Amino acid sequence: MTEPDLKLNLPNWLGYIMTITGVTGFAGVILLYACQCKLIYPANYPEGSREEVAVPSDYGMNYIEETLRTRDGVHLKSYIILQPNEDEAKRRPTILYFHANAGNMGHRLPIAKQFYNRYKCNVVMLSYRGYGKSDGSPNEKGLKIDSQTMLDYVREHPILRTTPLVAYGQSIGGAVAIDLVSRNEDSFSGLMLENTFLSMPKVIPHVMPFLKYATFLCHQHWYSEKAIKNIVNTPILFLAGAKDELVPPSHMLRLKELSETRAGKVWASFPNGMHNNTCMQPGYFTAIQNYLSTHILKEELGERSGTGYPTTQQVEPKETEDEATVEAGYVDGQIVGEDKENNQSYQLVSGLADEKGQTHNFTVKEVYLDKDD
Repeated sequence: MTEPDLKLNLPNWLGYIMTITGVTGFAGVILLYACQCKLIYPANYPEGSREEVAVPSDYGMNYIEETLRTRDGVHLKSYIILQPNEDEAKRRPTILYFHANAGNMGHRLPIAKQFYNRYKCNVVMLSYRGYGKSDGSPNEKGLKIDSQTMLDYVREHPILRTTPLVAYGQSIGGAVAIDLVSRNEDSFSGLMLENTFLSMPKVIPHVMPFLKYATFLCHQHWYSEKAIKNIVNTPILFLAGAKDELVPPSHMLRLKELSETRAGKVWASFPNGMHNNTCMQPGYFTAIQNYLSTHILKEELGERSGTGYPTTQQVEPKETEDEATVEAGYVDGQIVGEDKENNQSYQLVSGLADEKGQTHNFTVKEVYLDKDD
């Protein structure tokens, strides 16, 4: 007696589809697990990002380039951009800038220039391990060490150690910032987040839909939805692009809802903001200015706020024709200010539009803002 032949009688076309689908799915699973860090941290994009890194002096800012050594022996390149007057530098806020997952810190200097010139902030920024001219290879554990290394440096710096510290993160840089502040909240006076996700497993299905059933293999977690609950005494600014095509806008809204901070939450949404161009939207820098003025800077020099953070005298930003940028636009859909024109052009990490008008990550193009007549 022979054993029955266990065989499915499927149509040839259906068997072909199942075979192709199965092979594609299996390949996707292998890709997600084995090449995960290369997918999440495309440090080589845009082309030349590991060799060419712009410097602050290209944008009229004096700076010191520091090589920071992490506790696991990785050397990181960092820019320390101080206000030119030492006494003023000691009073002004310091922005710890954490960039998105493509490019390097040099691509973000146009935005750093706005913090430096318009708001008279000191700016500290670094290229994560494996980015720009920093050593090593990027991964979640490593980036957390990198951010801690930068904070430790700032806390020992003779000028910066007494300044109010504000963490600013874009996209995955927001996840880095949330993690760092959640572990060192006593060191921070503020946190600003742009287009940040709840967690890596929850954002992968939107970036790579064919892997939505394989997220259990994701070993880069970035659980911002958990870490943000540990931040309870720091005011948070949420800068959300309503047309973000990579991180669902609902992620930012949910982060705001999950936040339990008692120091204030500020929500600024931009109706036409996509993942890479939210920072170019009307009202973006107005929202930042209002947040810094209300939550970081205080009227009386030397006073301390109720949370114990050092405060500084409020200084209204002054414009010149060459440095003027977004002064007005929309915050939460409401017009703020009278002028609606933007007047500067910058080189920023942005998306390259396809034939459908959608922009995608990991490329650099020239972005122009309208000029005043």
